[in-house]
Amino acid sequence: MNEVLRRYPDAGEPLSCKPITKGLLNHGYRVSTTRGSYFLKHHLDDSTGDRATIVRQHRATQRLQSLGVPVAPPVQDTEGDTVTEIGGRCYALHPWVDGLHRAGAQLTTAQSERLGTLLGTVHTGLEQVMGPCTGPAHRSCGYRSADPGDTFALIDDLLTAARRRRPRDCFDELAEHRLRERRTLLERHADRRPPTPGAPATGWVHGDFHPLNVLYRGTDPVAILDWDRLGVQPRAEEAVRAAAIFFVLPAGKLELEKVRAYARAYRLAAGAGAAELAAAVHRVWWERLNDFWILRWRYCLDDRRADPQFPAVSALAVWWTREYETVREAFTG
Repeated sequence: MNEVLRRYPDAGEPLSCKPITKGLLNHGYRVSTTRGSYFLKHHLDDSTGDRATIVRQHRATQRLQSLGVPVAPPVQDTEGDTVTEIGGRCYALHPWVDGLHRAGAQLTTAQSERLGTLLGTVHTGLEQVMGPCTGPAHRSCGYRSADPGDTFALIDDLLTAARRRRPRDCFDELAEHRLRERRTLLERHADRRPPTPGAPATGWVHGDFHPLNVLYRGTDPVAILDWDRLGVQPRAEEAVRAAAIFFVLPAGKLELEKVRAYARAYRLAAGAGAAELAAAVHRVWWERLNDFWILRWRYCLDDRRADPQFPAVSALAVWWTREYETVREAFTG
């Protein structure tokens, strides 16, 4: 920490450094100095941790701040740089922003509407500050929906891993139940796979818009954090994915009244039509039906950090399939 902070003499002398426990990909620390508090980010994720990618994120937040978007751009060092590289690892220093994370259950309907407006403002702001959607960040090229044949093979592999786990616990029992259940659903709905030709409309997106990346002070968002996944994707899909995280209940249902308010505000702020949202709902539903990233982490990587999310996430795929038309109407009505 001291070696990093020496690059930022205006930040003051370090007094303490406490690790931030939340977050799955990178390491973060709250640093207190003689001149205030800062967030020190250690970029570890190989897919987003190279210097050029981080610099692009930093420039985006600096420009978005000039448009009035609530962000926390990095501090510049004595050379005017925002990335410090030591031993092949990249670090960045940000001002500390006091605030709380709020899940959808903690938001009123009016606050859910403001959240939709905020994400729409992010998308239109990025369109202004990032320029044409070209280059390595253009990840939507070659869009391809999940192949159920591949998913069936993955389900078999994960079922084998869950059954072999010793000692088995209630998570393994639930995983086995959900895997069998999902295979049945996929067999029933395999003909509803989104078509591959004709990639959906794309634009610059935050890439990871969820409750842990939005800070609130009182009733208002004061900072959108963690721009590691900044890239070019179908914008409406980010809106749908975010809602599926913010507004999911522990039983795996969505708070549809809040989703409706959020989606209506997003469409207005982003200039997105109902048809665009309907297509995004279908693609994200299919994505969820075929996705087992939490079980991959547990059984393939022996990483259990995401285990607590599994009950709600796995139940949501089942509920969403059953309530497909109602969910689509909430996003488009």
